Amino acid sequence: MLFPNKQVVLKNYVTGYPKESDFEVRTTSVSSDIPRGSNAVFVKNLYLGCDPYMRHRMSAHESKDVSLLLSFTPASVIIGLGVSKVVKSENPEFKEGDYVWGLTGWEEYSMILNLDGHFKIKYTDVPLSYYAGILGMPGLAAYIGFYNYSSAKEGDVVYVTSAAGGVGQLVGQFAKMMGCRVVGSASTNEKVDLVKGKFGFDDAFNYKDGHDSAVLKRHFPKGIDVFFDNVGGDMLNQVLLHMNLYGRVVVSGMISQYNLAEPDGIRNLFCLITKRVEMKGFSELDHRAKYPDYLEFAIKNIREQKLVFVEDIAQGLENAASAFVGIFHGRNVGKQIICVAND
Repeated sequence: MLFPNKQVVLKNYVTGYPKESDFEVRTTSVSSDIPRGSNAVFVKNLYLGCDPYMRHRMSAHESKDVSLLLSFTPASVIIGLGVSKVVKSENPEFKEGDYVWGLTGWEEYSMILNLDGHFKIKYTDVPLSYYAGILGMPGLAAYIGFYNYSSAKEGDVVYVTSAAGGVGQLVGQFAKMMGCRVVGSASTNEKVDLVKGKFGFDDAFNYKDGHDSAVLKRHFPKGIDVFFDNVGGDMLNQVLLHMNLYGRVVVSGMISQYNLAEPDGIRNLFCLITKRVEMKGFSELDHRAKYPDYLEFAIKNIREQKLVFVEDIAQGLENAASAFVGIFHGRNVGKQIICVAND
């Protein structure tokens, strides 16, 4: 059976900041016929995550990185993490009508041949879009980054950048649950109010008004024990000067660097020695086995209203390019998600 299929295609490799003109929306058709014995599924896509790491895949790389960081092929459909409903299946673990999250196409329907790394959705008493955010990759990244790598303890001062984003908003709440003092930074005053009011951070500031040494000293008079970094660049450079002895820097993302031809240099790395600071990068890909534990932790706290999540949902694939471009200009408030279709 043939289905009409609207798709979002990367026209050419992107240089600098992505533009809407780098993408194209086209309509074609796709067959739902699955080769027998293939273990594949044919799905209807419902929600897609706009994740900053995808910008890296829109550039050509001489050496191929692993897994999610492989370059896209120009004129091909964008691939990202999303939420889908199974229409037809040759896989005994995924039946017709099941919901699943994992890698899928930015299109109305996808044939998924390899289901490694895909998860059947267990709980549907929460919005399905949550599986592109708090109950998906961003949530697991926040959980692993904070609980596995920050070594945070009660009373620590924790600084979270991009604090209104899909990862940052959760890290701050995890830190508050542990009894830390939590400060966040964001790109607008609206987001600052959200971080303090909705997410319960102790303090927050608009980094576009300044993030130099004087600003950081004002917000962190006793220094920083844990820096959870989603931004990188000059923010990381400045923060290193304000880390406390034996502080920890958890590097989750570097959104300030993804659109630069030459990454910013970090001049204050000597602080790692003088302050005995540990700086660690990580990928949630290495911790997918812990997803079931995280899911139970998150769903319990969501149901008890101890954990909240804010989404910014763009409607339709025709608005996908605008939504993706917007995350690099701070236009989204909360985790940026694209609604392809309602169930």
